[in-house]
Amino acid sequence: MSLKTEIRPEAEYLSVNVTGKFLLKEAEQSFLHTLEAVIQHKSMKVLLDGRTITGKPATIERFFYGKFAANSVKAYKNRGVSPVTAFAYVLRPPVIDPQRFGETAAVNRGMHVRVFDNLEAAFEWLDIAPPRKQAMGIHRKPQPGFT
Repeated sequence: MSLKTEIRPEAEYLSVNVTGKFLLKEAEQSFLHTLEAVIQHKSMKVLLDGRTITGKPATIERFFYGKFAANSVKAYKNRGVSPVTAFAYVLRPPVIDPQRFGETAAVNRGMHVRVFDNLEAAFEWLDIAPPRKQAMGIHRKPQPGFT
């Protein structure tokens, strides 16, 4: 089974749902599709939900994916991807690495990314309300100095 990527623009972020078995080349292609959607929708925040991805990426695959993602964000800068675009990944074991090696590889190359094991923490880091709360009229927390 290969990776399937569904991308949906939301009011405050780009929602990306990835399912299937992790394969490095397919994961890289999925990320490029995500960057194309970031350009199309002028998104500054991306929530990638990969909780149903299966497989166990090797440490070197985690490194290569993180490096690829960061380098791709830089390469797409002239096409409209901001280097400060926030990417929140939500993953489950064994896809998520307890040491966050892929995240570290990407961050060390300038990408604004964090990996989480739950949606709530990802929404909080992105500073957006989860869909249920958006529907109920609950919005993100006020920023200091703004009323």
